[in-house]
Amino acid sequence: MNRSEVVFGNEQPRSVVNKADRSKAKYLKKFGDDSNADYSASVVPNEHIGDLLGVSDIAIGQGEPGTCEGFDEEKGLIVGNIRMGFGHYRISMAIASAARSMGYNPYWMDLNSYKQTTCTKVISAQNDLYSMGSRLSQRSRLFNKLFWEPLNYEGFRQLTYNAADQKNAELMAPVFKNVPKEMPIVATHVWPAQAALHAGMKYVVNAIPDDWAMALHFAEGSIHAVQTHHVYQGYRILDGMAKKKVLKPMPQDSIRYTGHYIDHEMVANIEHDCDLRIRRKESGKPMRFLLTIGGAGAQKEIFASMINELMPKIKAGKAALYVNIGDYMNVWADLKRMCPGLGETATTHFNNWNETVSFAENAIEGDVEGIHVFCHDNIFEAVYATNLLIRSCDVIVTKPSELAYYPVPKLFIKRIGGHEQWGAIHSAEIGDGTLECRDIPHTLQMVDLFLEDDVTLRNMCESIKRNKTIGIYDGAYEVVRIAMGMKNG
Repeated sequence: MNRSEVVFGNEQPRSVVNKADRSKAKYLKKFGDDSNADYSASVVPNEHIGDLLGVSDIAIGQGEPGTCEGFDEEKGLIVGNIRMGFGHYRISMAIASAARSMGYNPYWMDLNSYKQTTCTKVISAQNDLYSMGSRLSQRSRLFNKLFWEPLNYEGFRQLTYNAADQKNAELMAPVFKNVPKEMPIVATHVWPAQAALHAGMKYVVNAIPDDWAMALHFAEGSIHAVQTHHVYQGYRILDGMAKKKVLKPMPQDSIRYTGHYIDHEMVANIEHDCDLRIRRKESGKPMRFLLTIGGAGAQKEIFASMINELMPKIKAGKAALYVNIGDYMNVWADLKRMCPGLGETATTHFNNWNETVSFAENAIEGDVEGIHVFCHDNIFEAVYATNLLIRSCDVIVTKPSELAYYPVPKLFIKRIGGHEQWGAIHSAEIGDGTLECRDIPHTLQMVDLFLEDDVTLRNMCESIKRNKTIGIYDGAYEVVRIAMGMKNG
């Protein structure tokens, strides 16, 4: 089956198919053809978040060719992902957390970590381009307006965009050669879903991010999971994916609304954590803001302005600050330069995972003051530090990407890519986040609103508790049920 030629009964133009063929040929010439490789597949410990999430890694090519070792084919669930920004890793962690809580064994399969394979070389090349574009979009308004926003909003939306991705994903299939084909896989980026299908994996769930329907995310043959009813409708009718042309819709058994993909530990403690936030506000304790630098390392100027605005309030005991700079140590040097006194004021938690875990656990019930900055070179720790800190923060400050769906009060700063704006709209509509603050003055206005009035934080906390009762945050559990249900009938 040539998945580049037809998508849900909609034929691609021959020119588009030919372009997809040329894309694959270009990568083959650049990175080589390993389609005949017999990569081993084995389950190995995850040294970083293995204990916290009960997750093990799938190693490819580390054993004897043709071998398969360590898989629990009854209770095992593969979480297929890549690192392209932090959001896809974060969804993977949510799926793994939910799977473990339900008695399954989650296996982490990062297609961007097998450096000897053509698969990883192709993904890394595209990841580098995307990260560069994200950073450039923040430095150049003209680039953002004329290229980056249109690409992320309408370019990725078009059905024709899917053809090259499908063809390139054929180059990723060899890493699945000796992975048991009847093991369910939840892919948190479309490329692992497409690659798994090309490789003959039988039970694939494609956990789609964001709230804007884009043909980029199609992997026909999988069940497409979505987090909102709005995006369900967009995908079902392939809305706007061929300009004004009406396309054949997705079959109803190819797509499922699940709710938001959230870690079990957060969902189970929603009421407790929200009540503590309200109690801290009522008792006048410092309001805790969590600032997160995403995978592109962009938007430093916005965060620097917020830190400078909050500095007097932190010194006065009215606010406290967590800053997670991910694995971007260079951002720390930039922030110190842009925020006078930050280096002397802040407590740093750098590359000491046990200390970060201990701080996050103690902060849930304990008192916090001052500024705390977190940085971890390891990607697992860099991403998961935010998840750990969410439970004890009062407000998370983030662009409206994957964190837009998390059960914590949110202050949304300017998006990166037009598709992200819908995450803020959805969050504001269900009451757990602000509108998107598209410039620094409006961002600082919202900071003051959280600090000074008595209703903004409380209303969001009450909305989060209400949302839980109707299952809005149960998406990760539902995705696991779908995946295991495909296998078990």
